Amino acid sequence: MIAHAPSHHPAYTKGMSSSEPSIFSKIVSREIPANIVMENDRLIAFWDIAPKAPVHLLVVPKTQEYANVAELAAGDPQLLAELVGMAQELANEHANGEFRLVFNSGATAGQTVFHVHAHVLTGGLDEGSLGG
Repeated sequence: MIAHAPSHHPAYTKGMSSSEPSIFSKIVSREIPANIVMENDRLIAFWDIAPKAPVHLLVVPKTQEYANVAELAAGDPQLLAELVGMAQELANEHANGEFRLVFNSGATAGQTVFHVHAHVLTGGLDEGSLGG
């Protein structure tokens, strides 16, 4: 398994500006290693190394055009639908098909990488918990 920084890790935001590639863009271009589990022309999915659930994957559009899920929904609703579809495929492959899909939108909501991404969480989650 190849390690990669979790979404809240300082390496994800260190030195990042809107003109620089995000940490996720660097994973897409293979500049930074990640344990990639699924990929197509528009999306990539990989394991989070600081999991909050037995299964904790990130699904990331390859474009960094959209900072958060609201921007993605407004700008490319088809890509958002594809992201949700990939989340379902991952849950089918890595669990029983059930999953929690989390988008952090904004710094005060816990977003540290302003390149839209979804957290796919599954495996023994309780209703009252946000993670594992």
